[in-house]
Amino acid sequence: MHAPRVAAFVGPSLFGRTLTPASVRSAAACGLLAPRAAVCPTPLPASAAARRSTASRSVTMADGASSAPAPPTNNKMAHVVYRVKDMDATKKFYCDGLGMKVVRSRTNKDEGYANVFFGFGPERHCEYFSIETTLNFGRTEPYTLGTGFGHMGLAFPDITPVVEAVRKCGVGAVTREVGPVKGGTSVIAFVRDPDGYMFELIQRPARDPIAQVMLRVGDMDKAIAFYTQGLGMKLLRKRDVPDYKYTLGFVGYGPEEDSTVIELTYNYGVDSYEMGDGYGQVAIACEDIYKAAEAVKAVGGTIAREPGPVPGIGTRISAVRDSTGWKTVLVDEGDLDKEFDV
Repeated sequence: MHAPRVAAFVGPSLFGRTLTPASVRSAAACGLLAPRAAVCPTPLPASAAARRSTASRSVTMADGASSAPAPPTNNKMAHVVYRVKDMDATKKFYCDGLGMKVVRSRTNKDEGYANVFFGFGPERHCEYFSIETTLNFGRTEPYTLGTGFGHMGLAFPDITPVVEAVRKCGVGAVTREVGPVKGGTSVIAFVRDPDGYMFELIQRPARDPIAQVMLRVGDMDKAIAFYTQGLGMKLLRKRDVPDYKYTLGFVGYGPEEDSTVIELTYNYGVDSYEMGDGYGQVAIACEDIYKAAEAVKAVGGTIAREPGPVPGIGTRISAVRDSTGWKTVLVDEGDLDKEFDV
């Protein structure tokens, strides 16, 4: 479950799709060449807010950051973004194989892209996490996945029927049969989608089956500081495995059985990874992207795109990067509310 740093995405893109020359000039003028990231809207109901929000605690400050503003307390995980080459094959794998639904989609012929969001429930209020896949029209070569992106994690009470559904759907592949993890009792399997993105299937109950986004990082302490002190997540658990020379850290806005989390993996002695041009970013809904960006900056994170409105759309976003180079897009949840009403 591991492997190496950070290469720029191939070709200019905004929100995961390839830009036209006119839109490249417009986006570049505002410092906005970044993959796609929409998010969820409006204040949460009390029950959802209890699941998705957090009052983060301090861990280890990044180098050069001696103090920081209070981290955001109401950020929410919204979705993950990556690019695919064949949307028909993607739909077959995600729906027939994994049991997801298409929760929304959109096509922009002028800009030459289509987005399809897959998930297990409604995105509104970030109640369920989703996977946003982006198809750039005219792209014929496969995307490179690099060595940094690990896998998506899906949790089901019984993973055997899911593995069999993947096997029967005719696209993708089963790469590890159902069985206990080495040296443990947890039951898992691995499957691969048509573009090569890996999914770990974990046998356990979960409110939202999309359980994890696994990213490899070059410095665990800096990564934990970025996601907790910068983005307001909690460090849910951390485990060192010296026999296999890696460390795991799980961060998120709620308990693992009730919300999607980020699994950080540090491989001993590996401080950089190739990012490829397939994976885009995680999108997080924020009440105030300006304060959220300041909190990231205070712990040594990089502001890849200063907070402000997207040209021609008006939605306020900011893009930030952790010390390894992973991008997170912060989106004003109020601005994005209208996206669910289209």
